[in-house]
Amino acid sequence: MAPREGASEGKQNRGGLPEGGFRLIEHSHKTRLVTRLRTYLLTGVIVTAPISITIFLVWKFISFLDSHVASLIPAQYNPETYLPFSLPGLGLLIMLAFLILVGMLAAGLAGRTLVHLGERLLSRMPIVRSVYGTLKQIFETVFAQSSRSFREVVLIEYPRRGIAAIGFVTGPTRGEIQSLADDELVNVFLPTTPNPTSGFLLFVPKKELIRLDMTIEDGIKMVISGGIVTPEQEARQIAPPAPPGDSVRTTSTAPEERLHGRERAEREPAVVS
Repeated sequence: MAPREGASEGKQNRGGLPEGGFRLIEHSHKTRLVTRLRTYLLTGVIVTAPISITIFLVWKFISFLDSHVASLIPAQYNPETYLPFSLPGLGLLIMLAFLILVGMLAAGLAGRTLVHLGERLLSRMPIVRSVYGTLKQIFETVFAQSSRSFREVVLIEYPRRGIAAIGFVTGPTRGEIQSLADDELVNVFLPTTPNPTSGFLLFVPKKELIRLDMTIEDGIKMVISGGIVTPEQEARQIAPPAPPGDSVRTTSTAPEERLHGRERAEREPAVVS
């Protein structure tokens, strides 16, 4: 009987647990340590990757300008000729000074005349005029300070009612398309995920738009990330219903009220007095 008791006592630890319990606890500690190290590694990648990539792209851009723009300066006017070291960012400064000078000249009467003559010359070239006209219209739309419609993010019911999609207003609809519609239409660019450079051009009635408070940058981030990156939203008070004359709705009402209000109205029977 004594050997059995000793054998049973040898299989137990001081706490009354079997010896295998130490091995299980030790394995659990190792698993937690590996999990923590993996979490720290992923956190470090998430923190350092955007900063590193941004610094790398900026440095490559500055190096490209330094190698291609600064080399156009004659040697006697290049400050790097008289210095024992190179000046990073010299090409960027030269490019900025050149653009400012061109803007000053184009703002004057003589500059506008030269630009007009150059545009008339380009308009006579079959292929070049199409490319130039398209690029000019895009840049004027993006950089025009008076146009705020391009800086607006909206929600539209697409591809069917009850499903919302993010769109970017590019301007009011004009011409033949607007003349054929009864309601006031708005041009909405509907980007695709994760490549926002492709998408669809939709002509949406202005009264059916749901205007968002997020900036155009936040909207693009949300589209590229597939909804992973969501802009922060401040607490808002629920505003009273908009009057019938208000053509554009805002995000002050609840999302389900905005997206499904029309469906509930259609399902409810009409009351005839």
